[in-house]
Amino acid sequence: MTATTVEYGHATRVPVHFDDLDALGVLHNARYAVLIERALTNWWSDRGVSFAGGAPTTPDAFNVVREYAITFHAPVRGTGDIAVHFWLDKLGSSSAAYSFRVTSVDGTLVHAEGRRVNVRLDPATMRPAPWTAEGRALAETLLRT
Repeated sequence: MTATTVEYGHATRVPVHFDDLDALGVLHNARYAVLIERALTNWWSDRGVSFAGGAPTTPDAFNVVREYAITFHAPVRGTGDIAVHFWLDKLGSSSAAYSFRVTSVDGTLVHAEGRRVNVRLDPATMRPAPWTAEGRALAETLLRT
């Protein structure tokens, strides 16, 4: 994946493979969530927030998706790279509301857009827990201004 910074948030090139396609030769609707997950996971991992050996590298890596919504505009036809743009619309005490857009690499064609909300959990209680100061500082770089 190749990453670039956009005017706000982040954009990452993500490959679409043959096994991502449905019987019509277009990106299967369920694969959009996977590609968005990979783009977000790579961004956080590049900043030290990930899982290693089955354990979170920081408390902020222990989070789950609470909400996911997507609107499809134009199918991704065939294999090749697409771009996933993402940013934060809101950063709560334990939640992060992302917006995303899946486009052609040059950004001229919007394939889909949507929203995803993650919530940080306390691993002992599985209840919402506040982001750490370090995690908040990283996340704030993704806030739409």
